[in-house]
Amino acid sequence: MIDFIVYLLTIVGIYGLITLSLNFQYGQTGLVNFGQVAFFMVGAYFSSIATAILGWSVGVGFVLAILAGGVLGALMALPIGDLRQDYWAIATLAAAELIRMIFLNTNLGSEYVGASYGISGIPAPFQGYFSTQAYGYFYLALVAVCVVGAYVLVTWLGRSPYGRLLKGIRESDEVARALGKDVRNARIWSLVIGGAIAAAGGSLYAHFVGFIDPRFFMPLETFLIWAMVIMGGPGNNLGALVGTLVIEVIYNSTRFIHVPAEYSATVAALRMVLIGILIILVILYLPRGLVPERRRRYPRPSRLSSPPTGEPHAS
Repeated sequence: MIDFIVYLLTIVGIYGLITLSLNFQYGQTGLVNFGQVAFFMVGAYFSSIATAILGWSVGVGFVLAILAGGVLGALMALPIGDLRQDYWAIATLAAAELIRMIFLNTNLGSEYVGASYGISGIPAPFQGYFSTQAYGYFYLALVAVCVVGAYVLVTWLGRSPYGRLLKGIRESDEVARALGKDVRNARIWSLVIGGAIAAAGGSLYAHFVGFIDPRFFMPLETFLIWAMVIMGGPGNNLGALVGTLVIEVIYNSTRFIHVPAEYSATVAALRMVLIGILIILVILYLPRGLVPERRRRYPRPSRLSSPPTGEPHAS
């Protein structure tokens, strides 16, 4: 049970990075990104190629994954920076599937590496310094440090002038344009930053499981991440992490349900049904999520107790 809890918390942390990135793009900026799994996949693949195939260090692979996620965000956002939100949804979903098809049909280094064979033998950082059980605690701590760093970053950005601009774009991009703000540039940077954070999660995931395959990054993963954000509360970084914990607990708890082998597939499908029901209930009764966003309130300017000099008093 202890090993399972460590595993579960590690997965929650990895997916927490992805939900923080989507919350930054959607909850802060209002960008409907249905291709979030593409950043996850690019981070996992670039880090795996750098370490398992090219023999570079894990640190270099991690940095390369973050840069690749940011570049992908820019490439996805540049052609659609001025489009409406519904077009963002269609374009990002198509881009994610295009990238998955590229990895699914591309060999990497040899005939049986990459493509549908995936990449195996992905090294785990500092594994030689720990026992098998102790390494689980180390990797959990490593993931926790990355989550805290990402949380601090997106929270700081959200409270900065740039973050206030993103929230203004979320409410009405026309108003932001009327105030002379560069909406296109702000959207592009939102996708770049969010993409880099999600790619960091992909890198951690690849080194955690030791093997990746294009089938790990189906569109279903994107909608699970959306379920986490909606469940927790869009616009609230803490809510994104809470939603991740709730969904992952439901998604992984079915392994403790002992059923005959012929019903195992049915039980696995029922967990998705349960997640869908919970999302419907949250939308109906808690539309702002389990941890609603706290809107910042600004005090109204106090009225002058006396009129300016030279003006007559009101009678």
